[in-house]
Amino acid sequence: MTFTDNVLNADGALIVGAGLAGLFCALKLAPRPVTVISPVPLGNGASSAWAQGGVAAAVGPGDTSHAHAVDTEIAGAGIVDEDEAESVTAEAAARIEDLARWGTPFDRDELGHYVLSKEAAHSRNRVVRVEGDRAGYAIMQAIIAEVRKTPSIRIVEGLTVVDLARADGRIIGVYARKLGDRYAEPVLIRARATVLAAGGLGGLYAVTTNPSGVRGHAMGMAARAGALIADPEFVQFHPTAIATGADPAPLATEALRGEGAILVNDLGERFMPAIHPDAELAPRDIVARANYRQIKAGRKVFLDTREAIGARILTAFPTVAKYCTDFGIDPVTQLIPVTPAAHYHMGGVKVEANGRSSLPGLWAAGECSSTGLHGANRLASNSLLEAVVYGARIAADISGLEPLRSPLAPFPGIGWDPVEGEAVEERLRNHISVKELRRTMTDLVGVERNATDLRTALRRIAEIEATAQGVTRSFLNMTTSATLVAAGALQREESRGGHFRTDFPEPRPEWEHHTEMTLEDALAIRAGA
Repeated sequence: MTFTDNVLNADGALIVGAGLAGLFCALKLAPRPVTVISPVPLGNGASSAWAQGGVAAAVGPGDTSHAHAVDTEIAGAGIVDEDEAESVTAEAAARIEDLARWGTPFDRDELGHYVLSKEAAHSRNRVVRVEGDRAGYAIMQAIIAEVRKTPSIRIVEGLTVVDLARADGRIIGVYARKLGDRYAEPVLIRARATVLAAGGLGGLYAVTTNPSGVRGHAMGMAARAGALIADPEFVQFHPTAIATGADPAPLATEALRGEGAILVNDLGERFMPAIHPDAELAPRDIVARANYRQIKAGRKVFLDTREAIGARILTAFPTVAKYCTDFGIDPVTQLIPVTPAAHYHMGGVKVEANGRSSLPGLWAAGECSSTGLHGANRLASNSLLEAVVYGARIAADISGLEPLRSPLAPFPGIGWDPVEGEAVEERLRNHISVKELRRTMTDLVGVERNATDLRTALRRIAEIEATAQGVTRSFLNMTTSATLVAAGALQREESRGGHFRTDFPEPRPEWEHHTEMTLEDALAIRAGA
């Protein structure tokens, strides 16, 4: 069979996305066969690889999974599912051991104990790390090496999924096309079990820390297929993206503030102590809003690592140090300019504790899912934890459905073309409709929101969707996700966690629950905007 035929069979489970959640799930499914689809080479387009802090887990002396769960619930601003927080944090130590067994070189002391760092809203040092700020990269390199040598895993690179395939009320696979092939009809890839693990939606915003391809495609295609979506309005903005004008914006990890770095404006004023008792280690939404308001008032904001960390930043935080030097900043002697940036989506495809969505045949894991763990505001370094816990849970659930089979042969005629791949990304990034959508989301559905702006945003998204030319079907997944975020934000008339309304600046008891909506619900809100 060639790719020009109409149908390919996955011959096992099908995983869309090759970040940590997807690859961890694939490894946990072994020796059952699984096909993993990625539009780019493994590790190149995954947010997981860019994670700097590490994995949150109660593995230190005196720490407990219950204490970790309590911190998660506090950060989540009242709508974390308590049972989910308790169960996920209880699994953390086992999943850390999985990662270590597969070769992740976690930092350890001379006795072999994990070196743990502290990040915002954690009550103690709890973040398992690699070389200070290289956890995501190191974990992904180890996982990719393990995946490459596992014969039951078929990796398909250079293929873009544009739609879920549905028949008889269930998901039966996906429609995909070769990267850059905008005109051929998508090919159906059939599977009895389909796992969405294709990331969040940071790239819907003009300023984001996410890889370029992370633009809400997974949630959008699931919603278009009829899946129930939860908490779309809750977008976390990281307070300290490095303000270089780069797209995406490089990240200055929160662990720097855990080591004592402070925030100052261009007048030299340190402003966080007057805003929150935890100052720079306040929850991310509070720090992000503080930085946003400084910038909105005409100030510039800087992260000052000079006194607290000094020259140690070069070895303790090599990723941040390299980002700085690449843009002509000496972090040992100079302030680091920072700005809030879209970083993580707490909402997504609503799933049960085993990762099943509302659509039979479809599971979701990682940032494209909504498990109830994060509530309104994710606790730092819980994202990689959620990815591995749910990757393992989904594998266990699917394993009961999938028989053992022979190793899988490669799909014919498909592969990564670096020249075409770069050209595709450049075309999309510079497309006028994509630029307009990203600017609309940043200006009107950003760190601070209000009803007037949100209604304007919904009307603009509808117009962009109706008039866009020269973009593929996947653009509809972007506008769908943008509509869900804006509609959820307009509907939630309060402020909670990552969602802040200037016209409803306080939390309201009647909104102490998750949002659940379908695309039909969101389109009805958009029609009335």
